[in-house]
Amino acid sequence: MQRDGKNRSIWQEVVSKASTANPHIKQYSVIIIGGGITGMTTALQLQEQKKSCVILEANQIGFGTTSGTSAHLNTVLDTPYSQIIKQHGIEKAKEVLESAREAIAHISRNIEHYQISCDFMTCSGYMYAEDEEQEGELMEIKKAIHQVGIACEEVFETPLPVGCVYAIKFEEQGRFHPTKYLMGLQKAFVALGGQVIENTLVQQVQEEHHRFQVKTADGQVFLTDAVVYATHTPPGVQFMNLRLVPYRSYIQVWELDEREIYPRDLVYDMKDPFHYFRTVLYKGKSCLMVGGQDHKTAHHDNEQQNFLELEAFVKKLFSVKRKLYQWSSQYYESQDSLPFIGYYPGKGQRNEFIATGFGGNGMIFGTLSGRMITNLIQEGKCNYQELYAPARIGPIAAFQDVLREQTDVVKHFVQDRCAVERIEGFAEMSRGEGKVLKYEGERIGLFKDENGKVFGVNPVCRHISCIVKWNNAEQSWDCPCHGARYAADGNLLNGPAVAPLKRWNFRADELLPGLG
Repeated sequence: MQRDGKNRSIWQEVVSKASTANPHIKQYSVIIIGGGITGMTTALQLQEQKKSCVILEANQIGFGTTSGTSAHLNTVLDTPYSQIIKQHGIEKAKEVLESAREAIAHISRNIEHYQISCDFMTCSGYMYAEDEEQEGELMEIKKAIHQVGIACEEVFETPLPVGCVYAIKFEEQGRFHPTKYLMGLQKAFVALGGQVIENTLVQQVQEEHHRFQVKTADGQVFLTDAVVYATHTPPGVQFMNLRLVPYRSYIQVWELDEREIYPRDLVYDMKDPFHYFRTVLYKGKSCLMVGGQDHKTAHHDNEQQNFLELEAFVKKLFSVKRKLYQWSSQYYESQDSLPFIGYYPGKGQRNEFIATGFGGNGMIFGTLSGRMITNLIQEGKCNYQELYAPARIGPIAAFQDVLREQTDVVKHFVQDRCAVERIEGFAEMSRGEGKVLKYEGERIGLFKDENGKVFGVNPVCRHISCIVKWNNAEQSWDCPCHGARYAADGNLLNGPAVAPLKRWNFRADELLPGLG
């Protein structure tokens, strides 16, 4: 299985299914754009309801966040209930919990019904504080967890070898293998007559005569009654871009010394950004998964440093044998701490749907999206429709956050241009290094691979023309404005852009003597 980064995740050690589409069929009841857990869950449930569905995936099934997740199944979400209550009130916070429970139950139902072997298990969760300030914050979180209705208690120790001044334990959590689960969903979807078309980038959706024309980069045109955007961000320049902030998170998997004990449960610290821990199976043996170091996409000077800091953190707590995997992954935060699931805003209640802004809880909210969107298509209504409505106004504080984020976008749009204009000539480049430089008055993004081959791209993002930044951890060009990402050669990895970076064609020995 392939994914959108240089570093392999532990979830990629799964053989992906081949595309199953009949090339002669161009009309479907529903077209789902994106083949991660959101798209596949939606497609399967609609196919169960006798809808004819096709998944159009720009790369391969599981290429994006689903193969880069930590695969926690939470009712206690990454956004604390104390924050949700403050922004939305206690009754809506209780709805959030109810919806998370429903999502986990649906995952469990699919696993049992379709006999999917994916290491699924229920477990408890722990959070711990290491100083008085963290203790105060954790007490507020515990109070809120009790208020919404999750069993929670104070404990004196956690499953980790850490000293803490305060800790809590709560129930109703879980974990699984996300790509084994995804492949199980795909198998069931295809068995019911569903179609999957990979390596098919959707570039345009137009409504004509109460139906949608879906146009792809390779010139295909599909007709459908409904479109579901299961892509995190809808393709192109859209209003929703203003309401989402892309982040990256870093994960490592370790084999520990025989004296160490692997945690059965999920564990979180109270640092900012926090770390998360779980056990994962590798070749039948338990290993430790640790993640954290989260930051806004392309807002870090040295992404590789996050792996080094995470490794140092792990070695401070555990005696380790070896590191098996490390990778980073992208997720999107919404303006008001809740996801956007439902009718595409600004287009009326017609059959265009989006699901995005899941934060660090994509497995939960991606699954919930499938249930909600299926009901909207079938019945025109669903549970939690108002709670997660993409057109909701939200609290005033959330708009202030949006304004700050867009101010940051403008700052990068201007400052990154100023910075690149100050670079004269070419700096020495090491193998595996990428830089945005200036050549004869033009910006050029250069990457030199391990074999000395040089790739040149125009570093202007194809979304709204911000300047991309080199990500030295995943060897990609990342946009600091709305999170579009490109491979070293300019190929598109993640939207909302719908086209690759423009490439420079040159002979490396002519352009950069000594670098070839």
